[in-house]
Amino acid sequence: MSRALEVLAPHIQGVATVTEDEGATIPPTLASKLDRLFRAARPPGQDREYTYKEVAAAIADRGGPGATANYLYLLRTGRRDNPAKKLLEALASFFGTNVSYFYDDAAPTEGLEEELRLVAALRDSSIRQLALRSVDLSKGNLTHIMGIVEQVRELEGLPREARPPKREWSDHEPDEPEDPHNVGQ
Repeated sequence: MSRALEVLAPHIQGVATVTEDEGATIPPTLASKLDRLFRAARPPGQDREYTYKEVAAAIADRGGPGATANYLYLLRTGRRDNPAKKLLEALASFFGTNVSYFYDDAAPTEGLEEELRLVAALRDSSIRQLALRSVDLSKGNLTHIMGIVEQVRELEGLPREARPPKREWSDHEPDEPEDPHNVGQ
């Protein structure tokens, strides 16, 4: 592998890359996979990423292994890359994916990104209730409900999609915390 690829590999955001000169494939890194999860998931009713503190607290509340917000930041940015299996299991559970996501070297698919968005949306109890109450309705009535939702979104000035289209994954570096002991993001 060329020196340039060794330097860039930690910053490739979840996409396997093939080099022209060597034909070698660089699998997605743990950092890029974790970054993808942070970017896809949203707290209920909010259009922002979870903070590192929120994720660390949720893992602790569920009885998961201790992980500081700063350690999550270090994992996401590739400054640390060998977390315990229990932490990866807790992260996968929090973000609503299978732990194999972290171990599989294949590039994440578009389907996974859509699934992560759906899991994030279903954390909102109002969305869950709407979905559950729609079970067993006829296809015609589901079409009417979708039309009503589209009209309400338009009245509220919201885009046709459930949220803005996915962001580009390749040129984002999470902000470094100012105080590593008080990581809010």
